[in-house]
Amino acid sequence: MQTFTPDSSIASDVIPSANYGDRNKGRLPDMILLHYTGMPDVEGAIAQLCTAGTDVSAHYIVLEDGRIVQCVPESKRAWHAGASFWAGEEDINSCSIGVEIINRGHDWGYPDFPLRQIAAVIALCRGIMLRRKVPSHRVLAHSDVAPARKKDPGEKFPWHSLANSGVGHWVQPAPIVRSEALKLGSISDDVAGLQAALARYGYNVPTHGKFDGATMEVVTAFQRHFRPARVDGVADHSTMTTLHALLASLPAEATTVVAAK
Repeated sequence: MQTFTPDSSIASDVIPSANYGDRNKGRLPDMILLHYTGMPDVEGAIAQLCTAGTDVSAHYIVLEDGRIVQCVPESKRAWHAGASFWAGEEDINSCSIGVEIINRGHDWGYPDFPLRQIAAVIALCRGIMLRRKVPSHRVLAHSDVAPARKKDPGEKFPWHSLANSGVGHWVQPAPIVRSEALKLGSISDDVAGLQAALARYGYNVPTHGKFDGATMEVVTAFQRHFRPARVDGVADHSTMTTLHALLASLPAEATTVVAAK
């Protein structure tokens, strides 16, 4: 790709990626998907996202010092989501703008995200939301749309700080208390209700009433984003109360119609 004019006025540089295509069926992006790079060094992460043949890319990279690099125009389809699903959609790359945040990730020590970097992510996302009319509830984690494969940006990512600046959907997580819980192997109507609630929010989860491995992966992903104080895949009172508070605060048209499966 030849160089291009950045879509965001706060992008400090353009490093064109060779990995992109057209959005399918002319789909306009109405989602922002946040990732961490999960690699031990910045140079390797940028090379991975921009070099032909790696088959991965993102629209933006946010460095630890707050600098923002654009790699793919927002009008194009970057290759950042992989096999994924949200709210009935399976081609997440065609409906989203991908933002890679430089962070070594869980496999390399998982450091905290610097404040300057988070401020840059907030400013970038606010601009994208205005330009692309992205609703807050469609600013999501990679782990939300691919819970079986991904952990990023992970439980250390300060979603609450983003929400305080108008980026993303958030409620104060319910406190963790001793309680009955749904966990791997549970079979009940309560499990079916939990699964239906997660599916209404947008997650790809079975709704058959058995707390299986796929359900545990989705509960874990939910906790990473919305109840990060304890990420264990167990649907305790805190997890379920937080989920229902999120659903209650969504616009009515935003909940997903759930079919039994």
